[in-house]
Amino acid sequence: MSQSSRKRLLWRDLTLFDGLQVLPEPMAVLVEGDHIAGLWPEREFDPALAIGADKVGCGGVMTPGLVDCHTHLVYAGDRAGEFEQRLEGVSYEEIARAGGGILSSVRATRTASEDQLIAASLPRLDVLLADGVTTVEIKSGYGLTVADELKMLRVARRLGELRPVRVMTTLLGAHALPPEYAGRADDYVRLVCEQMIPAVAREGLADAVDVFCEGIGFSPAHCERIFQVAREHGLAIKAHAEQLSNLGGSALAARYGALSADHVEYLDEAGVRAMAEAGTVAVLLPGAFQVLRETQLPPIELLRQYQVPMAVASDANPGTSPICLPTLMAHLACTLFRLTPREALAGMTAHAARALGLPELGRIAVGAPADLCLWDIRQPAELAYAVQAGRLRQRIFCGEITHAR
Repeated sequence: MSQSSRKRLLWRDLTLFDGLQVLPEPMAVLVEGDHIAGLWPEREFDPALAIGADKVGCGGVMTPGLVDCHTHLVYAGDRAGEFEQRLEGVSYEEIARAGGGILSSVRATRTASEDQLIAASLPRLDVLLADGVTTVEIKSGYGLTVADELKMLRVARRLGELRPVRVMTTLLGAHALPPEYAGRADDYVRLVCEQMIPAVAREGLADAVDVFCEGIGFSPAHCERIFQVAREHGLAIKAHAEQLSNLGGSALAARYGALSADHVEYLDEAGVRAMAEAGTVAVLLPGAFQVLRETQLPPIELLRQYQVPMAVASDANPGTSPICLPTLMAHLACTLFRLTPREALAGMTAHAARALGLPELGRIAVGAPADLCLWDIRQPAELAYAVQAGRLRQRIFCGEITHAR
């Protein structure tokens, strides 16, 4: 496409959060094609730059498109009954050990076809998009056989073809021990390493490999073996770690150059230090914290002290965070974890993109991809302050306005 034929979109008089901070004065933003071509303070804007551009917005708050860097969006069935059980005093671990929890979703997902999973997942994805998400990570982990994990990842990829959103996929074969492998964790990890990861890499269905390093999940030794094989196949590494106890999973993941360690409520200083040295992002998941009524807070001050980037994600899943509202997560990150609104918004833009290995996303800067949101609010902090639908005026994905009102 020639320079003259590229679509040019112009926004004026914006309050702008660039992914890390609120800029101190009103700004103008120019998009050409699928990238940001210009960014100026209003007082420096040359009217000649507006010639040939469509002026598509004036006023409001502009942020990067939101990045939801940790979801389990593809699944069948629901776990409302377990929600009720927990409120009656049964713990998450008790439910899991009795065959519920993740395994309940596994049974439903295994019996669902790809088309059925798409039909179930699209409404959840649509809610994310309506709340400003332009990039979403989707994990497998409710199949726990080679065929069913591949099925879930194919569905996740198809969702990205059916909607204007960037989908990153993660193999979470080590999510739970399937019932047919009860008492044989070593054998199941062998399946993940020798069959599942090679199949996923061969078909190009995953961008990363994740594990659940926990007493009711997989041991650090099992996780390390999976990390080794993932690295051999050129796949990025992530970890569910330190959610219910401290097994050192975050530090282990950091030693393997993990993009992120997620949950991290029980993370200690040694783990924080390891993550800082490796550049591993801490992904905070306040939805699961809220639903499970946890009391152990992530070590926010230590993460600040060691300058570990903190991302914030929905953890949208059927059991522990059945919530698809990223801006609610920004609110919970502030009220439960005591992040500032600026930290929460950075956690859903620049730092979340980094947690997916996509540092070019989640920023408003010249040359960055034109994934943007224009909000009908007066200041960026309102996105974390208020839990309120309908504030998104425009959603821009790859330079195209995909939502407007």
